[in-house]
Amino acid sequence: MSDKPPIVEPAAEPEAKERGGVTLKGTPVAPGLALGVVHRKDYDLNKAVPQRVPLEQVERELNRFHKALSDSKGQIESLKGRLTGKIPLEHVRILDTHLAYLKDSVFLSDVENLILNEQMALEASIGKVIADFDRIFRLVQNETLRERAVDLRDVGIRVLRNLEARAEGDKATAVSPVEDYILAARELSIVDMFNLANDHVLGIVTEEGGLTSHAAIIARSMRIPTLTGVAGLLEKVREGDFVILDATEGMLRVNPDELVRSQYSRSGKEKESTPEQPAVAGLARRQAKTRDGMAITVSASSGNLPEVDAAAKAGFPSIGLYRTELLYLIDRDQPSLESLVAHYTSVVEHARGVPVTFRLLHADSSLEVPYLHDARELNPGLGRAGVRILLARETVLRRQLQALMRSIPAGSETPLSIAVPFVTDCGDLRRIKEILFEERYALRKSGVSFQDQVELGAVIETPVAALGARDLAREADFVMVSLDSLQQYLLAADRENHELRAAFDSIHPFVLRALTSITEACEQSARPLSVFGVTATLPANLAFLLGVGVRQFCVAPVGLDDFLEVLERIDSRQARRAAGVASRASCAAETQTLVDNYRHGFARS
Repeated sequence: MSDKPPIVEPAAEPEAKERGGVTLKGTPVAPGLALGVVHRKDYDLNKAVPQRVPLEQVERELNRFHKALSDSKGQIESLKGRLTGKIPLEHVRILDTHLAYLKDSVFLSDVENLILNEQMALEASIGKVIADFDRIFRLVQNETLRERAVDLRDVGIRVLRNLEARAEGDKATAVSPVEDYILAARELSIVDMFNLANDHVLGIVTEEGGLTSHAAIIARSMRIPTLTGVAGLLEKVREGDFVILDATEGMLRVNPDELVRSQYSRSGKEKESTPEQPAVAGLARRQAKTRDGMAITVSASSGNLPEVDAAAKAGFPSIGLYRTELLYLIDRDQPSLESLVAHYTSVVEHARGVPVTFRLLHADSSLEVPYLHDARELNPGLGRAGVRILLARETVLRRQLQALMRSIPAGSETPLSIAVPFVTDCGDLRRIKEILFEERYALRKSGVSFQDQVELGAVIETPVAALGARDLAREADFVMVSLDSLQQYLLAADRENHELRAAFDSIHPFVLRALTSITEACEQSARPLSVFGVTATLPANLAFLLGVGVRQFCVAPVGLDDFLEVLERIDSRQARRAAGVASRASCAAETQTLVDNYRHGFARS
């Protein structure tokens, strides 16, 4: 170790001595890997001093306001044009909300009144109006109003930055000190994804921001690696720090050493992609096999059209899981039958001939979809979610089932595959089958073309479904395990609680026992079984899942190369022995040695 004193005070950043640098953890919004320097954007709307301006300057302030509004409108229109055709049209339309706020009479009149009546400077007027709206919206425990507050705040910040740019005489100088950077911000917002020239950032990491917000939707569509929920981010990351953002694993490494940087840089070159040049990886070049040659079925996990495109180009044999929540989260109104049919038809077309398994809408009351839930329940995760709420709101369910059947032409050799989320027992599946029968009859009467061959699957994510796996396997055409949810409920550990994150780092031995019984039930009933979720593809877990008999995995396209690399290092016979030992353990600590051995995807000799 060098005797030279460190440049930075040791007390200021004691963790920086670690080889990997300071490691911060958060919640993945959009998976991917990004390496680069940090640019902080922690815009304080209250930083402008509420100073008065002379009466003769009032007109000048009003003119500055309307010029900045015009600049902002032009940028958003330009951004819409740039994104059209590259991300789904419904995502592009999110920017219409920002355009509407730029013309909102309440917003405009409130700012102008402060300038005219109180002679308040423009910047302070905008900051006060946005802060007042923000405070009011946040006092109401309503996610939709909170999203509106974020959108209005975005618009206000965009206008303020344009004012700064005009003051400096060069729009480019108001953007960032570097061309490519990883954005560190307090809150996930659309305005910070793009500079004033509409160039997007390498990656985004924030302290706050919802997974279903408008910003999150666009981040996923743009394939910008994004991580949120990072506690203390702006206290621990400084301007110009070099970071490794692994938004697939939910980690941010701050100032790692050169060895760690080089390892990530090598894998990062293989993963980098843009909406214009999506990654083409994995199965288009290599087969999914273990080190000893055991073949594994790998299908894609997707939730929007760009991810389906990426899956098709990567050579996935199927879209094993298509999450259908997106269209239901964009607007407060229920999607029309026509918009659902159009979207699901596009999914099938973008899949380019490979089968697609659609998971029915899975929304609990925390998402505050007004036509599903009247109010947020005390415990949304244990309330009316998935099939429970769909059976309680049959009109929503029937519309989705009709749209799905109409998305595949009549006579197609590929049956429609539908996965039912949050199943508790066979009664859920039987009721869905009855409704499917009724909707088929209605479609035949209307003379509309549709696919009447439907395979119905059960998604096991509740403990009661795991206990009844044998019955569900006999009732369903196929079975899926949502490992993240199953672990959460079996361990009674909220996966959004960062203090309980260690519970999800590896599979608990009792969870392994439940998985063993599920795989055995599916084998005896000759039903296909697949597993999906972030924890299902972690290197520390993959060997144990193979060991208990899982042979089909749903993997996000962006994580395919990593999955295949880990898979190729695993010996299936060693994995089987390790899983047997691990599942017989009486506590998680007893399996830690085995977990360490497989953390990099292979057993140590």
